[in-house]
Amino acid sequence: MSFELTDGQAETFARDGFVVVEQLVDPALARRALERYEDLFTGRFETGLYPDEWNWRPGVHPADLTRQICNGWKSDREIARVVLRPDIGRACARLGGWRGARLSQDNVLWKPPGGKALGFHQDSSYEQWAVPSEWVSCWIALEDTTASQGTVEYVRGSHRWSRRWGMIEEFHGPADPHAELLQASAAHGVKPEFVPVEVPAGGGAFHDGWTWHGSGINRSDAPRRSLVAHCMSSDARFHPETTGYLYSRYKRFGDETMDESFFPITWRQDGYRSPFLEPYLDRRVGWGGGVDRAAGTLAPVS
Repeated sequence: MSFELTDGQAETFARDGFVVVEQLVDPALARRALERYEDLFTGRFETGLYPDEWNWRPGVHPADLTRQICNGWKSDREIARVVLRPDIGRACARLGGWRGARLSQDNVLWKPPGGKALGFHQDSSYEQWAVPSEWVSCWIALEDTTASQGTVEYVRGSHRWSRRWGMIEEFHGPADPHAELLQASAAHGVKPEFVPVEVPAGGGAFHDGWTWHGSGINRSDAPRRSLVAHCMSSDARFHPETTGYLYSRYKRFGDETMDESFFPITWRQDGYRSPFLEPYLDRRVGWGGGVDRAAGTLAPVS
């Protein structure tokens, strides 16, 4: 299936800062990505490449923290098949008002039963190392998701608030996930309206990079696993002065252009996609190592 954004959905996004979509990707595709989570979080990476961020490891971090990997697409092609889809890039480009979209990063998220909250934040505050520093994100549920599981919650209309708050102090498992959100809403004289996303597997939502969002504790007996594609304009460049502590590592000295190997263009209105994407997804090219080319077996990473 291929997703096509409707005019009504685009209008809802502009008004509320997000739009919930009952079905974004085929449930079978969502299930295949979900099946990769156990290997990913135990360090078995199909391509042999570590993700850019690996924020939870068994035996190292508390079991009740929400598990997160960033840029799992580089480590596993089933994750890549979801976040690199052209229809997701097309929708994000339309919502962002861009001529095309490139993937800035993905989030592989796993909140176990009893899993702690994620602090309410604005995504684009983490994107100041790029110009323009704007994201449109696509959040995808990989299994049927309810509010009791600590699903993502959006604050309606908050994308129109001030953008001066910046990065929040505590993202993973904060004592009060609403702390900075409530400061921001009070400054605007607004009572925040929370909208939890409850969708079946393959459903999800698009949200503006300045929309406040986060999630509460998983109070159910079931895990909540989701996948997020954070997109930016296909014309985005590195900021000439501001350095991102992690992703500016991909900037070449004296060159503000973004290498598509690390920030691939997933859709552009002239039909362009980064040329390596299809061969990569078809397993014809890789990062080198990590895959038995004959059998396609996984190679463990120590």
